Amino acid sequence: MMTNYEIMFIVKATLDESALKKLTTDVQKLITDNKSKVIEFKDMGRKKLAYPINKEVSGFYYLMNVEATHEVIQEFDRKLRINENILRHLILKKESE
Repeated sequence: MMTNYEIMFIVKATLDESALKKLTTDVQKLITDNKSKVIEFKDMGRKKLAYPINKEVSGFYYLMNVEATHEVIQEFDRKLRINENILRHLILKKESE
């Protein structure tokens, strides 16, 4: 069953532009390759972190709205957790209207 999720993730600010573009494309592919869809993808720009994470003081923030199954989200969560370029991520299940 497809459910709507809101995903926010923070990427290391030390990445160069091409690595950043590849990473954001790969993150979206994790969803789209599994018969799920990215409804909206928003680049929120570089922001200063509230506190240092792994000695990083700023990061690039991204917001995604996706429609996916629970299994796809579990695998997505696992892959983001092991990616060293992603400082933090948060997955929220959106309540259906």
